[in-house]
Amino acid sequence: MAKVYKDLREFLVTLEEEGQLIRVKEEVDPEPDIGAAGRACANMDKKPAVLFEKVKGYKYSVVTNVHGSWANHALMLGMPKDTSVKDQFYELNRRWDKFPVPPVILPREKAACKENTVTENINLFDILPLYRINDQDGGFFISKASVVTGDPEEPENLDKLNVGTYRIQVKDIDRVGIQALPFHDIAIQLRKAEEVNEPLPIAIALGNSPLVTFMASTPVAYDQSEYEFVGALQDGVPTEIVKADTAEHLYVPAHAEVVLEGYIMPRVRTCEGPFGEFPGSYSGARLQCEIKITHITHRTNPIFENLYLGMPWTEIDYLMALNTSVPMYKQLHESIPEVVAVNAMYTHGIGEIISVKSRYGGFAKSAAFRLLSTPHGTAYAKIIILVDEFVDPFNLEQVMWALTTRVKPSKDVSVIQNCAGMPLDPSSYPAGMHDKLIIDATTPVPPEPNPRSVELLKPSPATPKWEAIFRDFMANQKN
Repeated sequence: MAKVYKDLREFLVTLEEEGQLIRVKEEVDPEPDIGAAGRACANMDKKPAVLFEKVKGYKYSVVTNVHGSWANHALMLGMPKDTSVKDQFYELNRRWDKFPVPPVILPREKAACKENTVTENINLFDILPLYRINDQDGGFFISKASVVTGDPEEPENLDKLNVGTYRIQVKDIDRVGIQALPFHDIAIQLRKAEEVNEPLPIAIALGNSPLVTFMASTPVAYDQSEYEFVGALQDGVPTEIVKADTAEHLYVPAHAEVVLEGYIMPRVRTCEGPFGEFPGSYSGARLQCEIKITHITHRTNPIFENLYLGMPWTEIDYLMALNTSVPMYKQLHESIPEVVAVNAMYTHGIGEIISVKSRYGGFAKSAAFRLLSTPHGTAYAKIIILVDEFVDPFNLEQVMWALTTRVKPSKDVSVIQNCAGMPLDPSSYPAGMHDKLIIDATTPVPPEPNPRSVELLKPSPATPKWEAIFRDFMANQKN
Protein backbone atom coordinates (compact mmCIF):
# COMPACT_ATOMS: atom_id res chain seq x y z
CA MET A 1 0.00 0.00 0.00
CA ALA A 2 1.29 3.43 -0.98
CA LYS A 3 2.04 6.00 1.71
CA VAL A 4 -0.96 8.24 2.36
CA TYR A 5 -0.69 11.77 3.74
CA LYS A 6 -3.45 12.87 6.08
CA ASP A 7 -2.68 16.55 5.64
CA LEU A 8 -0.32 19.08 4.14
CA ARG A 9 1.97 19.01 7.17
CA GLU A 10 2.71 15.30 6.85
CA PHE A 11 3.61 15.79 3.21
CA LEU A 12 5.94 18.69 4.01
CA VAL A 13 7.81 16.43 6.44
CA THR A 14 8.38 13.90 3.65
CA LEU A 15 9.46 16.60 1.20
CA GLU A 16 12.02 17.87 3.70
CA GLU A 17 13.33 14.36 4.40
CA GLU A 18 13.71 13.78 0.65
CA GLY A 19 15.57 17.04 0.06
CA GLN A 20 12.58 18.57 -1.77
CA LEU A 21 11.79 21.37 0.69
CA ILE A 22 13.70 24.55 1.48
CA ARG A 23 12.89 26.11 4.86
CA VAL A 24 13.50 29.87 5.05
CA LYS A 25 13.72 30.99 8.67
CA GLU A 26 14.66 34.64 8.04
CA GLU A 27 11.90 37.21 7.70
CA VAL A 28 10.95 38.01 4.09
CA ASP A 29 8.82 40.68 2.46
CA PRO A 30 5.58 39.31 1.01
CA GLU A 31 6.33 41.27 -2.17
CA PRO A 32 8.31 40.64 -4.24
CA ASP A 33 9.99 37.84 -2.29
CA ILE A 34 7.36 35.12 -2.25
CA GLY A 35 6.27 35.45 -5.88
CA ALA A 36 9.91 35.66 -6.98
CA ALA A 37 10.71 32.55 -4.93
CA GLY A 38 7.94 30.64 -6.71
CA ARG A 39 9.49 31.51 -10.04
CA ALA A 40 12.99 30.69 -8.76
CA CYS A 41 11.94 27.23 -7.55
CA ALA A 42 10.48 26.48 -10.96
CA ASN A 43 13.80 27.40 -12.57
CA MET A 44 15.88 25.05 -10.39
CA ASP A 45 16.83 21.48 -11.31
CA LYS A 46 15.19 19.82 -8.29
CA LYS A 47 12.31 22.35 -8.18
CA PRO A 48 11.81 22.07 -4.40
CA ALA A 49 8.95 23.44 -2.32
CA VAL A 50 9.84 26.44 -0.15
CA LEU A 51 8.41 27.27 3.28
CA PHE A 52 8.68 30.86 4.52
CA GLU A 53 8.39 30.74 8.30
CA LYS A 54 8.29 34.51 8.84
CA VAL A 55 6.51 36.93 6.53
CA LYS A 56 6.75 40.63 7.32
CA GLY A 57 3.44 42.10 8.44
CA TYR A 58 1.77 38.73 8.97
CA LYS A 59 1.50 36.17 11.76
CA TYR A 60 1.67 32.93 9.82
CA SER A 61 3.87 31.08 7.33
CA VAL A 62 3.60 30.53 3.58
CA VAL A 63 4.53 27.49 1.48
CA THR A 64 4.72 27.35 -2.29
CA ASN A 65 5.75 24.91 -5.05
CA VAL A 66 4.49 21.91 -3.06
CA HIS A 67 3.43 20.11 -6.27
CA GLY A 68 6.04 21.80 -8.43
CA SER A 69 8.22 18.92 -9.64
CA TRP A 70 7.95 15.36 -10.87
CA ALA A 71 9.84 14.29 -7.75
CA ASN A 72 7.24 15.96 -5.49
CA HIS A 73 4.50 14.50 -7.68
CA ALA A 74 5.87 10.98 -7.24
CA LEU A 75 6.23 11.44 -3.48
CA MET A 76 2.61 12.60 -3.36
CA LEU A 77 1.67 9.19 -4.75
CA GLY A 78 3.91 7.41 -2.23
CA MET A 79 6.35 6.42 -5.00
CA PRO A 80 10.13 6.92 -5.20
CA LYS A 81 10.95 10.47 -6.20
CA ASP A 82 12.82 9.34 -9.33
CA THR A 83 9.77 7.53 -10.75
CA SER A 84 9.33 8.36 -14.44
CA VAL A 85 6.39 10.42 -15.67
CA LYS A 86 5.17 7.50 -17.74
CA ASP A 87 5.19 5.17 -14.73
CA GLN A 88 3.32 7.78 -12.66
CA PHE A 89 0.72 8.00 -15.42
CA TYR A 90 0.07 4.25 -15.42
CA GLU A 91 0.04 4.11 -11.60
CA LEU A 92 -2.61 6.84 -11.51
CA ASN A 93 -4.51 4.96 -14.17
CA ARG A 94 -4.42 1.79 -12.03
CA ARG A 95 -5.67 3.58 -8.93
CA TRP A 96 -8.36 5.38 -10.92
CA ASP A 97 -10.17 2.09 -11.34
CA LYS A 98 -10.68 1.84 -7.56
CA PHE A 99 -13.23 4.67 -7.75
CA PRO A 100 -15.47 5.10 -5.81
CA VAL A 101 -13.97 4.98 -2.33
CA PRO A 102 -16.45 6.84 -0.06
CA PRO A 103 -14.91 9.38 2.33
CA VAL A 104 -15.07 9.14 6.11
CA ILE A 105 -17.11 11.92 7.74
CA LEU A 106 -15.48 13.04 10.99
CA PRO A 107 -17.28 14.70 13.90
CA ARG A 108 -16.39 18.35 14.28
CA GLU A 109 -14.25 17.82 17.40
CA LYS A 110 -11.90 15.46 15.50
CA ALA A 111 -11.38 17.73 12.50
CA ALA A 112 -8.14 19.71 12.70
CA CYS A 113 -9.56 22.46 10.48
CA LYS A 114 -12.02 23.35 13.29
CA GLU A 115 -9.39 24.11 15.96
CA ASN A 116 -10.10 27.86 15.78
CA THR A 117 -13.27 29.68 14.74
CA VAL A 118 -13.77 33.29 13.66
CA THR A 119 -17.34 34.57 13.31
CA GLU A 120 -16.97 38.29 14.10
CA ASN A 121 -14.73 41.08 12.78
CA ILE A 122 -13.63 38.88 9.90
CA ASN A 123 -10.41 40.06 8.30
CA LEU A 124 -8.72 37.79 5.79
CA PHE A 125 -5.45 39.64 6.31
CA ASP A 126 -5.39 38.43 9.93
CA ILE A 127 -5.24 34.82 8.77
CA LEU A 128 -3.67 34.78 5.30
CA PRO A 129 -0.25 36.24 4.33
CA LEU A 130 -1.52 37.72 1.06
CA TYR A 131 0.64 39.02 -1.78
CA ARG A 132 0.63 39.57 -5.53
CA ILE A 133 1.92 36.49 -7.29
CA ASN A 134 3.11 38.41 -10.36
CA ASP A 135 4.03 42.11 -10.39
CA GLN A 136 1.08 43.34 -12.46
CA ASP A 137 -1.66 41.28 -10.83
CA GLY A 138 -4.77 43.35 -10.16
CA GLY A 139 -4.66 42.44 -6.47
CA PHE A 140 -3.91 39.67 -4.00
CA PHE A 141 -4.80 36.26 -5.38
CA ILE A 142 -5.41 32.89 -3.75
CA SER A 143 -4.37 30.43 -6.44
CA LYS A 144 -4.51 27.01 -4.79
CA ALA A 145 -7.82 26.77 -2.96
CA SER A 146 -10.15 23.76 -3.07
CA VAL A 147 -13.56 25.36 -3.56
CA VAL A 148 -16.62 23.39 -2.41
CA THR A 149 -20.13 24.06 -3.71
CA GLY A 150 -23.32 22.01 -4.06
CA ASP A 151 -26.05 21.69 -6.64
CA PRO A 152 -28.92 24.02 -5.56
CA GLU A 153 -31.48 21.60 -7.00
CA GLU A 154 -29.99 18.58 -5.20
CA PRO A 155 -28.08 19.96 -2.20
CA GLU A 156 -27.91 16.60 -0.41
CA ASN A 157 -26.54 14.74 -3.46
CA LEU A 158 -22.88 14.25 -2.54
CA ASP A 159 -22.11 13.04 -6.07
CA LYS A 160 -22.88 16.58 -7.27
CA LEU A 161 -20.81 18.21 -4.55
CA ASN A 162 -18.20 20.06 -6.59
CA VAL A 163 -14.64 20.43 -5.33
CA GLY A 164 -12.74 22.57 -7.82
CA THR A 165 -9.79 24.92 -8.12
CA TYR A 166 -10.50 28.47 -9.25
CA ARG A 167 -8.50 31.63 -8.92
CA ILE A 168 -9.71 33.91 -6.13
CA GLN A 169 -9.01 37.63 -5.83
CA VAL A 170 -9.23 39.27 -2.42
CA LYS A 171 -11.39 42.39 -2.77
CA ASP A 172 -11.77 43.45 0.88
CA ILE A 173 -11.29 42.10 4.38
CA ASP A 174 -14.35 39.85 3.96
CA ARG A 175 -15.03 39.76 0.21
CA VAL A 176 -13.34 37.86 -2.60
CA GLY A 177 -13.96 37.47 -6.31
CA ILE A 178 -13.84 34.09 -8.04
CA GLN A 179 -13.45 33.23 -11.71
CA ALA A 180 -16.31 30.93 -12.69
CA LEU A 181 -15.96 30.36 -16.44
CA PRO A 182 -19.02 28.94 -18.26
CA PHE A 183 -17.60 25.44 -18.68
CA HIS A 184 -16.67 25.09 -15.00
CA ASP A 185 -18.92 22.97 -12.75
CA ILE A 186 -19.28 25.86 -10.31
CA ALA A 187 -20.76 27.95 -13.14
CA ILE A 188 -23.52 25.36 -13.60
CA GLN A 189 -24.41 25.58 -9.91
CA LEU A 190 -24.19 29.36 -9.85
CA ARG A 191 -26.55 29.63 -12.81
CA LYS A 192 -29.13 27.47 -11.03
CA ALA A 193 -28.91 29.62 -7.89
CA GLU A 194 -29.14 32.89 -9.81
CA GLU A 195 -32.18 31.72 -11.76
CA VAL A 196 -34.11 31.87 -8.47
CA ASN A 197 -32.07 34.84 -7.17
CA GLU A 198 -30.61 32.84 -4.28
CA PRO A 199 -27.08 33.02 -2.85
CA LEU A 200 -24.87 29.98 -3.48
CA PRO A 201 -23.25 28.66 -0.26
CA ILE A 202 -19.53 28.10 -0.65
CA ALA A 203 -16.55 26.83 1.34
CA ILE A 204 -12.95 27.55 0.39
CA ALA A 205 -10.39 25.12 1.82
CA LEU A 206 -6.71 26.13 1.85
CA GLY A 207 -3.70 23.96 2.61
CA ASN A 208 -5.03 20.45 2.03
CA SER A 209 -3.50 17.00 1.78
CA PRO A 210 -1.67 16.75 -1.55
CA LEU A 211 -4.14 14.42 -3.25
CA VAL A 212 -7.16 16.52 -2.23
CA THR A 213 -5.55 19.51 -3.95
CA PHE A 214 -4.64 17.27 -6.90
CA MET A 215 -8.22 16.03 -7.33
CA ALA A 216 -9.71 19.51 -6.97
CA SER A 217 -7.78 20.38 -10.14
CA THR A 218 -8.94 17.28 -12.04
CA PRO A 219 -11.61 17.33 -14.78
CA VAL A 220 -14.10 14.62 -13.78
CA ALA A 221 -17.77 14.26 -14.62
CA TYR A 222 -20.27 16.60 -12.95
CA ASP A 223 -21.85 13.76 -10.98
CA GLN A 224 -18.58 12.14 -9.89
CA SER A 225 -17.38 12.90 -6.36
CA GLU A 226 -13.88 14.32 -6.08
CA TYR A 227 -13.70 13.00 -2.50
CA GLU A 228 -14.44 9.46 -3.71
CA PHE A 229 -11.67 9.87 -6.27
CA VAL A 230 -9.24 11.00 -3.56
CA GLY A 231 -9.84 7.69 -1.78
CA ALA A 232 -9.18 5.82 -5.01
CA LEU A 233 -5.93 7.71 -5.68
CA GLN A 234 -4.91 7.04 -2.08
CA ASP A 235 -4.92 3.39 -3.18
CA GLY A 236 -8.20 2.66 -1.44
CA VAL A 237 -7.69 4.67 1.76
CA PRO A 238 -10.73 6.96 2.31
CA THR A 239 -10.15 10.66 2.72
CA GLU A 240 -11.52 12.40 5.81
CA ILE A 241 -14.06 15.22 5.52
CA VAL A 242 -16.26 17.20 7.89
CA LYS A 243 -19.45 19.25 7.59
CA ALA A 244 -19.09 22.96 6.98
CA ASP A 245 -20.39 25.11 9.83
CA THR A 246 -22.65 27.44 7.84
CA ALA A 247 -24.02 25.09 5.17
CA GLU A 248 -24.54 21.53 6.38
CA HIS A 249 -24.82 20.11 2.87
CA LEU A 250 -21.21 21.15 2.19
CA TYR A 251 -18.28 19.02 3.32
CA VAL A 252 -14.69 20.21 3.55
CA PRO A 253 -11.33 18.42 3.96
CA ALA A 254 -11.12 17.68 7.68
CA HIS A 255 -7.45 18.56 7.99
CA ALA A 256 -7.30 21.72 5.88
CA GLU A 257 -5.20 24.56 7.24
CA VAL A 258 -7.91 27.21 6.69
CA VAL A 259 -11.58 27.07 5.65
CA LEU A 260 -13.40 30.21 4.51
CA GLU A 261 -17.20 29.92 4.44
CA GLY A 262 -19.75 32.25 2.94
CA TYR A 263 -21.88 32.63 -0.16
CA ILE A 264 -21.72 33.87 -3.74
CA MET A 265 -23.93 36.94 -3.96
CA PRO A 266 -26.54 36.39 -6.68
CA ARG A 267 -26.32 38.50 -9.82
CA VAL A 268 -23.43 40.58 -8.49
CA ARG A 269 -20.47 41.07 -10.80
CA THR A 270 -17.38 43.16 -10.08
CA CYS A 271 -14.08 43.67 -11.87
CA GLU A 272 -11.64 40.76 -11.45
CA GLY A 273 -8.05 40.63 -12.70
CA PRO A 274 -5.71 41.09 -14.43
CA PHE A 275 -3.80 38.04 -13.30
CA GLY A 276 -0.61 36.31 -14.44
CA GLU A 277 -2.02 33.08 -15.84
CA PHE A 278 -0.83 29.61 -16.81
CA PRO A 279 -0.24 30.39 -20.53
CA GLY A 280 2.56 32.69 -19.37
CA SER A 281 0.74 35.99 -19.91
CA TYR A 282 -1.59 38.28 -18.02
CA SER A 283 -5.29 37.69 -18.43
CA GLY A 284 -7.41 40.77 -18.84
CA ALA A 285 -9.82 42.14 -16.29
CA ARG A 286 -13.43 40.95 -16.58
CA LEU A 287 -16.62 41.00 -14.54
CA GLN A 288 -16.84 38.01 -12.20
CA CYS A 289 -19.03 36.99 -9.29
CA GLU A 290 -18.24 37.94 -5.71
CA ILE A 291 -18.19 36.01 -2.42
CA LYS A 292 -19.05 37.32 1.03
CA ILE A 293 -17.02 35.55 3.73
CA THR A 294 -19.04 35.11 6.92
CA HIS A 295 -17.18 32.40 8.83
CA ILE A 296 -13.59 31.16 9.15
CA THR A 297 -12.12 28.10 10.81
CA HIS A 298 -8.42 27.30 10.88
CA ARG A 299 -5.75 25.17 12.48
CA THR A 300 -3.50 26.63 15.14
CA ASN A 301 -0.63 28.41 13.38
CA PRO A 302 -2.02 27.71 9.91
CA ILE A 303 0.23 27.37 6.90
CA PHE A 304 -0.93 29.36 3.89
CA GLU A 305 -0.32 27.31 0.74
CA ASN A 306 -0.26 29.26 -2.49
CA LEU A 307 0.84 28.53 -6.03
CA TYR A 308 2.98 30.40 -8.54
CA LEU A 309 1.80 30.69 -12.14
CA GLY A 310 3.89 32.01 -14.98
CA MET A 311 5.73 31.03 -18.13
CA PRO A 312 5.61 27.19 -18.19
CA TRP A 313 6.75 25.13 -16.55
CA THR A 314 5.71 26.18 -13.07
CA GLU A 315 3.87 24.46 -10.23
CA ILE A 316 0.49 24.77 -11.93
CA ASP A 317 1.76 22.71 -14.87
CA TYR A 318 2.84 19.82 -12.65
CA LEU A 319 -0.34 20.02 -10.60
CA MET A 320 -2.59 19.78 -13.67
CA ALA A 321 -0.52 17.48 -15.86
CA LEU A 322 -1.33 13.85 -15.18
CA ASN A 323 -4.65 14.58 -13.50
CA THR A 324 -5.74 15.91 -16.88
CA SER A 325 -4.02 13.18 -18.90
CA VAL A 326 -5.49 10.19 -17.04
CA PRO A 327 -9.20 11.14 -17.28
CA MET A 328 -8.69 12.03 -20.93
CA TYR A 329 -7.16 8.61 -21.48
CA LYS A 330 -10.00 6.90 -19.61
CA GLN A 331 -12.65 8.60 -21.71
CA LEU A 332 -10.91 7.87 -25.01
CA HIS A 333 -9.91 4.29 -24.19
CA GLU A 334 -13.47 3.42 -23.20
CA SER A 335 -14.77 4.10 -26.71
CA ILE A 336 -11.54 3.51 -28.64
CA PRO A 337 -9.58 0.66 -27.00
CA GLU A 338 -6.70 1.21 -29.44
CA VAL A 339 -5.74 4.39 -27.54
CA VAL A 340 -2.58 3.50 -25.59
CA ALA A 341 -1.84 6.71 -23.64
CA VAL A 342 -2.71 10.42 -23.57
CA ASN A 343 -0.33 13.23 -22.70
CA ALA A 344 -2.43 16.29 -21.88
CA MET A 345 0.28 18.00 -19.84
CA TYR A 346 0.87 21.06 -21.96
CA THR A 347 -0.83 24.26 -20.84
CA HIS A 348 -3.74 22.51 -19.14
CA GLY A 349 -4.35 20.30 -22.15
CA ILE A 350 -4.44 23.05 -24.77
CA GLY A 351 -1.79 20.83 -26.37
CA GLU A 352 -2.35 17.04 -26.26
CA ILE A 353 -0.53 14.01 -27.63
CA ILE A 354 -2.39 10.73 -28.20
CA SER A 355 -0.67 7.40 -28.73
CA VAL A 356 -2.98 5.11 -30.73
CA LYS A 357 -2.77 1.88 -32.73
CA SER A 358 -4.23 2.44 -36.18
CA ARG A 359 -6.61 -0.25 -37.41
CA TYR A 360 -6.93 1.12 -40.93
CA GLY A 361 -6.27 4.24 -42.94
CA GLY A 362 -7.46 7.42 -41.24
CA PHE A 363 -8.40 5.58 -38.03
CA ALA A 364 -6.14 7.59 -35.71
CA LYS A 365 -8.05 10.82 -36.37
CA SER A 366 -11.12 9.31 -34.70
CA ALA A 367 -9.25 9.52 -31.37
CA ALA A 368 -8.73 13.25 -31.91
CA PHE A 369 -12.40 13.81 -32.71
CA ARG A 370 -13.39 11.83 -29.63
CA LEU A 371 -11.09 13.93 -27.46
CA LEU A 372 -12.61 17.13 -28.83
CA SER A 373 -16.06 15.87 -27.80
CA THR A 374 -15.12 15.43 -24.12
CA PRO A 375 -16.02 18.24 -21.68
CA HIS A 376 -12.37 19.14 -21.08
CA GLY A 377 -11.34 18.68 -24.69
CA THR A 378 -14.14 20.92 -25.95
CA ALA A 379 -13.08 23.77 -23.70
CA TYR A 380 -9.30 23.40 -23.68
CA ALA A 381 -7.83 21.22 -26.44
CA LYS A 382 -6.51 23.23 -29.40
CA ILE A 383 -3.57 21.29 -30.83
CA ILE A 384 -3.75 17.47 -30.94
CA ILE A 385 -0.86 15.33 -32.14
CA LEU A 386 -1.50 11.66 -32.97
CA VAL A 387 1.40 9.17 -32.78
CA ASP A 388 1.79 5.42 -33.15
CA GLU A 389 1.34 3.03 -30.25
CA PHE A 390 5.12 2.42 -30.09
CA VAL A 391 5.82 6.15 -29.64
CA ASP A 392 5.95 7.29 -26.02
CA PRO A 393 3.77 10.44 -25.90
CA PHE A 394 5.66 11.57 -22.78
CA ASN A 395 8.99 11.48 -24.64
CA LEU A 396 9.18 14.62 -26.76
CA GLU A 397 12.20 13.30 -28.69
CA GLN A 398 10.08 10.40 -29.93
CA VAL A 399 7.15 12.69 -30.65
CA MET A 400 9.37 15.02 -32.70
CA TRP A 401 10.67 11.99 -34.61
CA ALA A 402 7.09 11.11 -35.49
CA LEU A 403 6.31 14.69 -36.52
CA THR A 404 9.36 14.97 -38.74
CA THR A 405 9.15 11.55 -40.42
CA ARG A 406 5.44 10.72 -40.55
CA VAL A 407 3.60 13.95 -41.34
CA LYS A 408 2.69 14.95 -44.91
CA PRO A 409 1.35 18.48 -44.32
CA SER A 410 -0.99 18.46 -47.31
CA LYS A 411 -2.79 15.34 -46.07
CA ASP A 412 -2.09 14.88 -42.36
CA VAL A 413 -2.86 18.35 -40.98
CA SER A 414 -6.50 19.31 -40.36
CA VAL A 415 -7.90 22.63 -39.11
CA ILE A 416 -11.40 22.89 -37.69
CA GLN A 417 -12.48 26.52 -37.55
CA ASN A 418 -14.61 28.51 -35.13
CA CYS A 419 -14.66 26.17 -32.14
CA ALA A 420 -15.07 26.74 -28.41
CA GLY A 421 -11.81 27.33 -26.57
CA MET A 422 -10.12 28.47 -23.38
CA PRO A 423 -10.61 32.25 -23.02
CA LEU A 424 -7.35 32.58 -21.06
CA ASP A 425 -5.45 31.40 -24.15
CA PRO A 426 -4.14 34.71 -25.57
CA SER A 427 -4.42 33.35 -29.12
CA SER A 428 -8.19 32.84 -28.84
CA TYR A 429 -10.23 35.50 -30.66
CA PRO A 430 -12.71 36.49 -29.63
CA ALA A 431 -11.82 35.23 -26.16
CA GLY A 432 -13.22 31.74 -25.79
CA MET A 433 -13.15 30.90 -29.52
CA HIS A 434 -10.36 29.37 -31.57
CA ASP A 435 -9.55 26.85 -34.28
CA LYS A 436 -8.60 23.24 -33.57
CA LEU A 437 -5.49 21.71 -35.14
CA ILE A 438 -5.11 17.96 -35.64
CA ILE A 439 -1.76 16.56 -36.76
CA ASP A 440 -1.74 12.88 -37.70
CA ALA A 441 1.83 11.71 -37.11
CA THR A 442 1.01 8.00 -37.23
CA THR A 443 2.56 5.62 -39.74
CA PRO A 444 0.31 5.44 -42.83
CA VAL A 445 -1.90 2.37 -42.87
CA PRO A 446 -3.60 1.26 -46.10
CA PRO A 447 -7.37 1.48 -46.22
CA GLU A 448 -9.60 -1.45 -47.02
CA PRO A 449 -8.80 -2.76 -50.56
CA ASN A 450 -10.92 -0.81 -53.03
CA PRO A 451 -10.36 -0.52 -56.77
CA ARG A 452 -10.26 3.04 -58.04
CA SER A 453 -12.52 2.28 -61.03
CA VAL A 454 -16.21 2.71 -60.44
CA GLU A 455 -18.77 0.65 -62.35
CA LEU A 456 -22.40 1.63 -62.04
CA LEU A 457 -24.89 -1.00 -61.03
CA LYS A 458 -27.25 -2.21 -63.73
CA PRO A 459 -30.61 -3.74 -62.86
CA SER A 460 -31.18 -7.41 -63.67
CA PRO A 461 -32.76 -8.10 -67.10
CA ALA A 462 -35.55 -9.85 -65.22
CA THR A 463 -36.56 -6.66 -63.39
CA PRO A 464 -39.26 -5.57 -65.94
CA LYS A 465 -40.83 -9.02 -65.74
CA TRP A 466 -41.19 -8.78 -61.96
CA GLU A 467 -42.46 -5.21 -62.17
CA ALA A 468 -45.30 -6.45 -64.40
CA ILE A 469 -46.07 -9.35 -62.04
CA PHE A 470 -46.23 -7.01 -59.04
CA ARG A 471 -48.46 -4.50 -60.91
CA ASP A 472 -50.93 -7.28 -61.78
CA PHE A 473 -50.85 -8.53 -58.21
CA MET A 474 -51.59 -5.11 -56.74
CA ALA A 475 -54.41 -4.47 -59.27
CA ASN A 476 -56.11 -7.78 -58.47
CA GLN A 477 -55.69 -7.17 -54.74
CA LYS A 478 -57.66 -3.87 -54.96
CA ASN A 479 -60.50 -5.68 -56.72
